[in-house]
Amino acid sequence: MSTQATSSGHPLAQALEVRDAAKAFGATKALVGASFDVHPGELLGLLGPNGAGKTTMIKAIAGRVGLDAGTIKLFGREVTRTDARPELGVVPQELAIYKLLTARENLTAFGALNGVTGTTLRDRVEWALEWSGLADRAKDMTKTFSGGMQRRLNIACSLLHKPKLVLLDEPTVGVDPQSRERIYEMLAALKRDGVSVVLTTHHLEEAERRCERIVIIDHGKIVAAGTMAELVAKALGIARVLAVQLGEPLPESVALPNGVLTDEHRVVLRVNVQDIARDVPARLAEISALGAHVRGMDVTGASLQDVFIALTGRELRE
Repeated sequence: MSTQATSSGHPLAQALEVRDAAKAFGATKALVGASFDVHPGELLGLLGPNGAGKTTMIKAIAGRVGLDAGTIKLFGREVTRTDARPELGVVPQELAIYKLLTARENLTAFGALNGVTGTTLRDRVEWALEWSGLADRAKDMTKTFSGGMQRRLNIACSLLHKPKLVLLDEPTVGVDPQSRERIYEMLAALKRDGVSVVLTTHHLEEAERRCERIVIIDHGKIVAAGTMAELVAKALGIARVLAVQLGEPLPESVALPNGVLTDEHRVVLRVNVQDIARDVPARLAEISALGAHVRGMDVTGASLQDVFIALTGRELRE
């Protein structure tokens, strides 16, 4: 765990500290001793396969689920399920806006629900409209908005009380590339203002490009956490990957050579290579010996997809 300090040299509390979080639903263990931190002012990606424990973790941090064991601290303050969390903003995956209200009415309602009143509320609503790029649609009912506009409003509704930590569950699901880019511009603006942001996403290439650090959870445990370079070093030890595209899926009955991973359809094989001139021909020979028809190949630097599969053995998909 890294340590941060203020300019005076005193330790700076983490935005979020989760320690040994455990939660079971009957016989299903959703969280099994999971621990991770979020630094002040950072954009962190929380990734994991379906059923890995991401949603339970987000709900526990938000106070919607009580832990069976473990602790959660927000800016150094330990919280239980019943404690208020004024420093926290939560953006759910499902749209939580009123379709028959205007954008301004939605923002006003959610601001009031978060305890913002008077001129402060009016000022924050105007800020949110500008920040989300919806000022020119402030008087329109949100049922007339595009999916991307509704997503932006959904995010803005959680920020009226100026939270210092924001949790976003799949904030770009179902939106077009232009809206996705706009949402990430909004998140970058939050980060510049010192807000810590945690997001879950199935877009690995976005997490790799946007997040300063990434936490990967699987089977209720944190299996890796760090920068992209740190994750590559831990999971692969090297930064070169041979990707082989097959002409047809490899039968399930065919065992993969040692160190070779495949996607869910068994049409793309990936394997680490250290010496390209030596290892690539040898690996291609191994794959050909399986009776597979090689349609194409590529040698690239390791991606978050490669890291993710190496750590969990599973594709991350929607």
